[in-house]
Amino acid sequence: MKVEGKFIVKVAGTLTAICLVVAALLGGVNAVTADKIDAINKANTEASLKAVASNATEFPQLQLSDAMTAAASSQGAKVTEAYEVKAGGERVGYAFKMVASGSQGNIEMIVGVDADNAVTGVSIVSNKETAGIGSKVMSNNALPSGVGVLDQFIGSSGAGSLVVGKTVDAISGATVSSKGVTKGVNAALAVAEALG
Repeated sequence: MKVEGKFIVKVAGTLTAICLVVAALLGGVNAVTADKIDAINKANTEASLKAVASNATEFPQLQLSDAMTAAASSQGAKVTEAYEVKAGGERVGYAFKMVASGSQGNIEMIVGVDADNAVTGVSIVSNKETAGIGSKVMSNNALPSGVGVLDQFIGSSGAGSLVVGKTVDAISGATVSSKGVTKGVNAALAVAEALG
């Protein structure tokens, strides 16, 4: 069977038209939903900030520096936002929005650190972990000791000192998710140490 050039041009033109229509529709959907998604992310971030620093009265955002980015990267995670944690006008610590790899994608979390560079809390902003497995880590399910998997980090200090299976307990079946959160916490501690 011989395919004629006109047929190829017609098929290519049809496919191009379909692609342009689909691209326009996706752009329209993005324009409609972008503000809503940003508002949800902002609300989740604010709730997470309050969860990791309950005594705070304000959270002024800090400009990220190369030293902060490098410190987080050295622990296998990324810092995307940094905040001073203030109570009564005085700085009592920091909070960092960290992104680390989980089993199904990125885990975005807020990690609070006090003035002595000890973790005050970990709160998940967003994740794509598997329901019923990795989601147990994200929702702070209790470990056999009775402590929540995220709560076990409270009071920890020393960037790089947290290791799943040694100093950190994992939820059974969700080791990769537990390792992702641990990387984020280690990275937050490294960023706090870089700030001095």
